[in-house]
Formats: sequence, structure tokens, C-alpha cells
Amino acid sequence: MKILARAALIAGALALCACAKTGADRFGNDVALGGNAANAGIIPGSANDPASAAYFQQSVGDRVLFAVDQSTLTPEGRATLQGQAQWLMTNSDYTAVIEGHADEQGTREYNLALGARRANSVQEYLISQGVASSRLRVVSYGKERPIEVCSTEACYAKNRRAVTVLAAGMS
Repeated sequence: MKILARAALIAGALALCACAKTGADRFGNDVALGGNAANAGIIPGSANDPASAAYFQQSVGDRVLFAVDQSTLTPEGRATLQGQAQWLMTNSDYTAVIEGHADEQGTREYNLALGARRANSVQEYLISQGVASSRLRVVSYGKERPIEVCSTEACYAKNRRAVTVLAAGMS
């Protein structure tokens, strides 16, 4: 009798397991993601999570580029910064450090000053779009942190940038 009861119990358990979707409740909602269909497929913290730093970096854009010896924003840069401002206004638990960079041409001192002007230009634009100044900080790296190390215009162009780096929970 004990063997028959155990066999029935095991068969019942297997039948229940076969009916359920892995990681889903009986209605098909992803249990790991809060149990509703509205956020099905969104992995918290990933690039498809609109509230994540990865999403900001990949979908909104975390950098703007500048012309040679310039700290004036381009139309493309303004468009990127408008997206950054909207994202920062929606996600108020983030602060940002705006890093100013320059290409390897020129002296260290000149490029540090140019990087600072670029970072300040981005900061001023974000503030003008409604982002609180207390959530933004600037730093210049000049030519000290290049993306590309080379002696061609294509590489120089990548290094003339300002990058918005997010930090969570510090506002």
C-alpha cells in the first residue's frame, strides 16, 4: 500500500510540473519579473530595462562628440543630450559625472582645459533642460583616457568627447 501511495504522489507531482511553464505562473506571467505581462521580457538592470544605466548608455547615448578645439555642442550632440535630460528627469535616483576628453594633439594643460570646457558645456545644457545641478558633476581627463590610440583623424574624432557616467542612489 505504501508503494502504491508513493507512486500516486510522484505521478501527481510530475503531472503538475508538466503543466507549468518554467519561470511562469499558471497565467503565463513571468514570476521572476514581478508577475505581470507588462514587464514580461524585461530583465532588471539590462539594456532592455528603461530604468537601467545599460539602457541609458546603449539606447539614449552616453556621449557627445566635438569638433577640433571646440566645446560647442553640435546638433547631434544636442539631440543626444535632450534624450539624456529626459531620462535623468524620469530616473531621479541617479546622479551623473560628466567626463570631458580631448584628442592627443596639444599639451596636457591645454587638453585638460578643453576637456573641462566640453564637460561644462554638457552640464550647462542638461541644466537648461531641467536636470538639477546638484545631480551633475564634471571632471576633465584631457587626453589622458583615449578610446583610441592612433595618429589619424578617425581616431582623434572618437577621443574628442564628453561622456555622461551614471551613479545610482546618490541624489
